[in-house]
Amino acid sequence: MTEGYRSKEYGVPTKRFVQTMDLKDDSELIRKYREAHDQEHFWDEIKEGIKAVGILEMEIYILGNRLVMIVDAPVDFDWDAAMERLATLPRQEEWEKHVAEFQNCSAEATSDEKWQMMERMFYLYE
Repeated sequence: MTEGYRSKEYGVPTKRFVQTMDLKDDSELIRKYREAHDQEHFWDEIKEGIKAVGILEMEIYILGNRLVMIVDAPVDFDWDAAMERLATLPRQEEWEKHVAEFQNCSAEATSDEKWQMMERMFYLYE
């Protein structure tokens, strides 16, 4: 798609976090991972938990088996505190175990251990 993706406007200053992770390089597992994240299969409790910790918008992009996740949150958002709280919310531990089947990481890894925070190395805006 070369049209780009529109971002929401929230009426409050926001900041962005970008993380990356690799899936297992297996086309059937990648298909199942995509399915787990589609509108029909994505767990409501996980969506509610993401919102409950203060995340405004979350997107995951894929190329081959490489994932990039973009998270927009209010300027005063505390990533570490939010992830600590998220880990305690309903079905979060179960979700992490479920998606670990597809991810190229330890089955016991927490979400914060799986997803590696990316550093912005270039910025071009006025």
